[in-house]
Amino acid sequence: MTPAEKLTKMANQIATFFESQTGDQTGGVAAHINENWSPPMRAGLLDHIAAGGAGLHPLVIEAAARIRPAPILTD
Repeated sequence: MTPAEKLTKMANQIATFFESQTGDQTGGVAAHINENWSPPMRAGLLDHIAAGGAGLHPLVIEAAARIRPAPILTD
């Protein structure tokens, strides 16, 4: 399983959970990813979405604008 496939599986599990919740489902997906995923994981997910997001649940795609990108490190 590739890293993108692993991130897709994990993100889809989160989306499936929040799909069953009332309220801001997209916000729930984004908040969970922002609070629990490392910056490299978030960057990998956002890169996958930018490349088309193959296999991702629609809630993950909708949440992308609310997922914090990884910080840019400068010297």
